[in-house]
Amino acid sequence: MSENDSLERLYLFDTTLRDGQQTAGVDFSVDDKITIAKTLDELGLDYVEGGYPGANPTDTNFFSKSHDFSHAKMTAFGMTKRAGRSAANDPGLAQILGAEAQAVCLVAKSWDYHVDVALKISLEENLECISESVKAIVEHEKEAMIDCEHFFDGYKANPDYALSCIETALEAGARWAVLCDTNGGTLPGDVYDIVTALSARFQGDRLGIHAHNDTENAVSNSLAAIDAGVRQVQGTLNGLGERCGNANMVSLIPSLLLKPGYADKYKTGINLAHLKKLKKTSLLLDEILNRTPNRHAPYVGDNAFAHKGGIHVSAVMKDPSTYEHVDPEQVGNARIILVSDQAGRSNILARLEAAGISVGEDKSAVERILSGIKDKELEGYSFDSAGASFELLAHEMLGTLPTYFNVLNYEVKVAWDEANPAPRATAIVSLNIDGQSVTTTGEGNGPVNALDMAIRGDLRRYAPYLADMRLVDFKVRILNTGTGAVTRVFIESADGEGQSWRTVGVSENIVAASFQALHDSIVYKLMKEGVSPNPANTD
Repeated sequence: MSENDSLERLYLFDTTLRDGQQTAGVDFSVDDKITIAKTLDELGLDYVEGGYPGANPTDTNFFSKSHDFSHAKMTAFGMTKRAGRSAANDPGLAQILGAEAQAVCLVAKSWDYHVDVALKISLEENLECISESVKAIVEHEKEAMIDCEHFFDGYKANPDYALSCIETALEAGARWAVLCDTNGGTLPGDVYDIVTALSARFQGDRLGIHAHNDTENAVSNSLAAIDAGVRQVQGTLNGLGERCGNANMVSLIPSLLLKPGYADKYKTGINLAHLKKLKKTSLLLDEILNRTPNRHAPYVGDNAFAHKGGIHVSAVMKDPSTYEHVDPEQVGNARIILVSDQAGRSNILARLEAAGISVGEDKSAVERILSGIKDKELEGYSFDSAGASFELLAHEMLGTLPTYFNVLNYEVKVAWDEANPAPRATAIVSLNIDGQSVTTTGEGNGPVNALDMAIRGDLRRYAPYLADMRLVDFKVRILNTGTGAVTRVFIESADGEGQSWRTVGVSENIVAASFQALHDSIVYKLMKEGVSPNPANTD
C-alpha cells in the first residue's frame, strides 16, 4: 500500500457558479460558466455546482448542455419540494432532476425559526420535504446532498431539530449533509465544538462544511470543521459570494496540500502538478469579471511573496524559507524583490538578477542604481510596485536601454457638448524614429486612451509586438494638496500570455504623468519581446 492510500479522502466542492454568482455586480454568461467549470475540473475539484436550473435562463441553458468532465461531478442546485405537494408534482424540483448533472444539492431549512417564519410550515412538514426530495434524487440515479441552511444558528437554538434534519437527509439516501454557516457569524471555536459533537453521532465522511466570510473566518471555520470530522468542503474561487463572500477555495486548496496536519493526513483530487495552475485559475476568474486581481491575496497575489525590507531580502537570498512559508512556484506564483528608497544592496542585486540584468565588471553600478532610485522617490516616484519602470531605470543607468523612439511633442484635447454628452478625447503625438518625424492623431474615451491610440499609430512598424498589449489598471495618487499638486500615476498593462507589468509616472500635470507611465509600458513591452531598436521598416 502506498503512503497516499493511507490518507483520508477530502472532497472539494466549488460553488463559484452558483453561490459566487450571488455577489453584487457578478453576472456570468453561459460561456463564462462553461470556461470556469472546465477550468475547475482540470484543477481537480470533485464537485462543480453549476447553478439553479429553472431559476433563470442562463442556468437553464447551462444545464441543457453536456459537460464532458474528466474528474468533477456536475452538480445542480435547488430547493426541496414545496410543502403540500408530492415530489413528483413539483415543477421546480422536476427542472432540477431533469438537468444534465450527476449530483443534486438541495438547500433545506435546519433552523426551526426559519421554518416557522420563512416557510410558515410545521417542523414535521419540513422534515418530510427533505426526505421526499432526497428520495426523488436517488430515484433519478443522481448523487444527493442537502445543504442544511443556517445550521449552526439552528443548532444553538434547537439542537435536536437541527440534528433531525441531518438524520432525515442521510436516512433518505443523501450522500452528504452539509453544515452551512449561512449568516457567516459563527467563530472557529464554536464550529469545532459543534462539529465534534456531530461526528460522535454521524460519520464524518457524510458531513460537509459551507462557510460564509462575514467575520473573515470562512477559511478558518472550514479548517476547524475538517479538524472536527467533516470530509467535504465547499467554497468559491477568490472567495466570491454574497455579502462578504464564501470560504476562499484558492486559500483552502494549498493549505490542505502543503501544510503539516493536512497534507500528511488527507488527500484530495488535486495533486501538486494541478496546484501549479492555482494562480492562473485565480487570474482567470478576475479576467472574466473584469476585476483587478488582489495583489495581497494569500498564496496567489503578486505581493504574496514580495520582499521589500533590506534585512528581509538579504535573508531570503540566503534561504527563502526565512520569510516564505511555502515555495511560491508550488502555487504557480513567483518571488518578487521590491525596490524603493528603503532598499539595500541586497534588494538591488536580487531584483537585477531576477530581471536578467547583468552589471558585469561595473563595481559601482549597484550603488548608482540605488542612489538613482532614492533620488527618483524623493521626487514622488515609487518603484516597489512598478517593477517595469525599475528595470527601465536600471538599463538607463547602465547604458543598456534600447532607444526605439524619441518623443518630440504631444497634445491632448477633451471635448464635450450637449449634443454628444459622452466626452471624447483627441491626442496628437509626434515621435522621432530613426531620424524620421512621425505624427499621428488618436481618439479615445479619455486622454490616456487617446494618447495610447496616437502613439500606437506612430509605431506602426512595432505593431506586431504591441497588438496584444492592453491597459488593465490605472491608478492616480495626489502626493500633496491643491490644484497644482504633484500626481503619481500607475499603469498596469498585460499581454496575451497573461503576463502583466506596472509602470509609474510623476508630474504636476496628470496627463504628463500618465504619458510617462504609458511610454514606459510600451518601451518595456518592446524590450521584453527582444525587439531590435531598428527593425525593418514595415510601414
